[in-house]
Amino acid sequence: MSTIPVTVLTGFLGAGKTTLLNRLLRDPALANTAVLVNEFGEIGLDHLLIERLDGDTVLLNAGCLCCTVRGDLVRALRDLMGRDIRRVIVETTGLADPAPILQTLMADPMLLARYRLDGVVTLVDAVAGMATLDAQMEAVKQAAVADRIVLSKTDLAEPQAVAALEARLRTLNPGAPLLRADAPASALLDCGLYEVAGKHPDVRRWLDAEAFADPHHHHHHHDVSRHDARIHSFCLTFDEPLPWDGLATWLEVLTMTRGESVLRIKGILNIEGEERPVAIHGVQSLFHPPLMLERWPDADRRSRLVFILRDLDRAVVENGLRAFAESARREREVAR
Repeated sequence: MSTIPVTVLTGFLGAGKTTLLNRLLRDPALANTAVLVNEFGEIGLDHLLIERLDGDTVLLNAGCLCCTVRGDLVRALRDLMGRDIRRVIVETTGLADPAPILQTLMADPMLLARYRLDGVVTLVDAVAGMATLDAQMEAVKQAAVADRIVLSKTDLAEPQAVAALEARLRTLNPGAPLLRADAPASALLDCGLYEVAGKHPDVRRWLDAEAFADPHHHHHHHDVSRHDARIHSFCLTFDEPLPWDGLATWLEVLTMTRGESVLRIKGILNIEGEERPVAIHGVQSLFHPPLMLERWPDADRRSRLVFILRDLDRAVVENGLRAFAESARREREVAR
């Protein structure tokens, strides 16, 4: 049975998530989409989740989707099982830290059997975005973990302000395409690589190592007084195949000891002894089960790991990974 893609739509208060959502739902590509919303005030449906099926709206009892009551999200998704839906969109509250919601989608075994995280779409207000990023860590994290960043209200902002905001967002998250609010549904959906049959170009969109090629990119023209100086992104590449035992041990140690600093990890790996690539995807201390892809997207067989970290140096991560990998190789040689 194929899994149902789940898109997380986030962005700070007033960014225009509900406006974008209402436009997307008119697109035929989103037919049979269930929508779970907790931006209640913007659409006048306090303390409700909205489920849209075949043009109808069904109201479900619910609460906030913040980290303290994630059970509401699990129950809502379980209630949708068995219904004729092709996609789920979760619109988070503007104040939400997206990490707990992503963790919820990755932690429940029953949900994993029926749903797959397709991607995170983050809206940023072009008028207030720079000030919001300065003042609100939640907004910074929403942008940092995004697979797609959508700028809203660009018609109301000065071109110079939009350009400055775009530059900041590229520094914060160089792997996420920057789109406008009128972007078609096709540009916002199918971000992930979890259904790879016939979709291998999505791998490059999901993990664009070239965007992270300059290890000092996130320091260029950066105002260190801004809160997002604590968050940085980079990509590690490895020419030689990696030993799975060393990598898995290192990931376990990293997430157990510094899980709160690991906003997101995603990667395509060349594992020793395997002909096909392995995809991994983690948020803080939780990981999707490793996924064996059907094929490599191109001739590049290097392992590529993207990290989005907060208050954790690149050197700590890179040196630790290389040390565990080398240790695993040495142990294997001794065993021979």
